[in-house]
Amino acid sequence: MIPNLIRRFVVMAVAVPLAAAGARKLSDVVEARRGPSRATRLLRQGADTLQGRFGRKKKSRRFAFGR
Repeated sequence: MIPNLIRRFVVMAVAVPLAAAGARKLSDVVEARRGPSRATRLLRQGADTLQGRFGRKKKSRRFAFGR
């Protein structure tokens, strides 16, 4: 049970952010060579989704006055 928990933590803490960074970098490289396309936009959106879901979240204010 403990090894499965450790494995899950490592995947969430290391592999997912690396995959998001790799997708973003790949999108930048392909876009620089061929210009913007649907594929590069989807790669960037996927990286944003991964970072938003598993990355650090912004601190939200208690009453949201300062936005």
